[in-house]
Amino acid sequence: MMYKFMEMPDKTEITHSDMRENGTVKVCFEQPVADGFKTCYWELPTYRNFDVEGYDSDELADQRKYLESMAHLIIRFSRNGGFENASGF
Repeated sequence: MMYKFMEMPDKTEITHSDMRENGTVKVCFEQPVADGFKTCYWELPTYRNFDVEGYDSDELADQRKYLESMAHLIIRFSRNGGFENASGF
């Protein structure tokens, strides 16, 4: 299951998975474009990206910087079933 983390002003939606058995979390960036979507998946805490469609290297660098600043929250939410189920906020 993927949980919505946030939507950016440019309509990019960021979602994340539950924490997997191996301790990783899958994060997806998806932005609507004229002919469909640009999509990129990331794995935390390794910051490995995969299945990239439509994003250029500068955009991927920006996504990584964003993830580096928010990974602690995404990982915490992944343990609790997303932001809506997180306690202590």
